[in-house]
Amino acid sequence: MKSAREDVSGAAEDARGSGGQTTADMPDADARRAGARVLALTSGKGGVGKTFLAANLAAALSERGERVLVLDADLGLANLDVVLNLAPKKTLHDVLGNAADLEDAILPAPGGYSVLLAGSGLIEYSRLTPEVRDRLAQIIARLAPRYDRILLDTGAGISDVVLYAVSLADDVLVVTTPEPTAMTDAYATIKVLATQQQRRAIGLVVNQAGRAGEGRVICKQLQLVVDRYVAPLAPLRLELFGEIPTDEAVRAAVQRRQLLLELAPGCAAAQAVGAIAARFLANRG
Repeated sequence: MKSAREDVSGAAEDARGSGGQTTADMPDADARRAGARVLALTSGKGGVGKTFLAANLAAALSERGERVLVLDADLGLANLDVVLNLAPKKTLHDVLGNAADLEDAILPAPGGYSVLLAGSGLIEYSRLTPEVRDRLAQIIARLAPRYDRILLDTGAGISDVVLYAVSLADDVLVVTTPEPTAMTDAYATIKVLATQQQRRAIGLVVNQAGRAGEGRVICKQLQLVVDRYVAPLAPLRLELFGEIPTDEAVRAAVQRRQLLLELAPGCAAAQAVGAIAARFLANRG
């Protein structure tokens, strides 16, 4: 049986081809807007807990005094509303289509932060048209002065919509699990961000860790592959922001559509999310 490192390394050459996908006219973060620092949470593979982390990390940051908004940037298969048990009357899609004012689409969320939710299954917003690109950048520019932090819960993979959403962020957290397929797809995402967006530092969160220290092992494995296949093109440092252990309380929170930090604030996974928030504030300001 192959080790996780072998699985990631074996997929490296295939992932190199993914760098051929381009996203035109990606904006410069500093020129884009002033105010809130923007953090994109993304992943190579779906089902790794990215939206769970976005929802709970926002609560942890809010608990530490930040004014936070989470924008559901998964324009095709949004599900932040399900995680938070919210039923918006107006969504990001309405704002993008000029069918609703931005103010009407912003909702208070459990955990003390704000959300701008998106609908699901709308094909016209799953493609990066010039209109979607321009409107999304404008929306973030309008929101930035009102918040300390904007979290973008992007879709999974390396589609043009995902890559453009990530390009709007100052900081990036890639979420993965210890599964070889998730690690392989995380590597592909990291490579594209390094080569196309010239990212020189990317944060990593390992969810569903089976044992203490597994996140450090995975980060080192991914860094080895990055150094071998990406560094010659674009030097990149991976920074482990934390690992979230497998915890039955997470399943309970998801099933009840509640924030983990509210349902079981003392559980191991909730404590791990809090530690990620504290480290993020210390490292990124």
